[in-house]
Amino acid sequence: MSRIKLTTVAFNGTAEQEEQLKKVLTEIKESEHPSVMTALQRAQEIYGYLPIEVQSIIADYMGVSLEEVFGVATFYAQFTLNPKGRYAFGVCLGTACYVKGSGNIQSKLEECLGLHDGETSSDGKFSIASTRCVGCCGLAPVMTVNKEVYGKLTVKDVPDIVEKYRAME
Repeated sequence: MSRIKLTTVAFNGTAEQEEQLKKVLTEIKESEHPSVMTALQRAQEIYGYLPIEVQSIIADYMGVSLEEVFGVATFYAQFTLNPKGRYAFGVCLGTACYVKGSGNIQSKLEECLGLHDGETSSDGKFSIASTRCVGCCGLAPVMTVNKEVYGKLTVKDVPDIVEKYRAME
């Protein structure tokens, strides 16, 4: 059973984002095949994630319950309820990486950052998300930080990589 972790990072959507969302939702609702799924996809494009505040707007505009919106948002892996950190760590748990020890790398990363899979630090600086194949099987095990790829990792490499990003800013 998967667990749903909600963030402690405050929602900071802008008026412009809300206006854009409402325009998109109006278009979806007036389309031939309006769907909550499409509304969630478009909302995530605008905000980067689906906080409860955004889900509430979707429910209101689409004429469905918040429970229905939340159910769809939590059922599909493409949606995230938490914002990504400025430094989004992703550990590949695909077959090639997992066989070469990415599970241990994930555990060490969680230890170093004090976060679990799917969480974002309260200051919004770091997040962790396990991923499936990132297309670098020859470099297994692989971890990404934003768009930077780290390959052929060992557990010993993780603290230095984390410190690199802690030192930034």
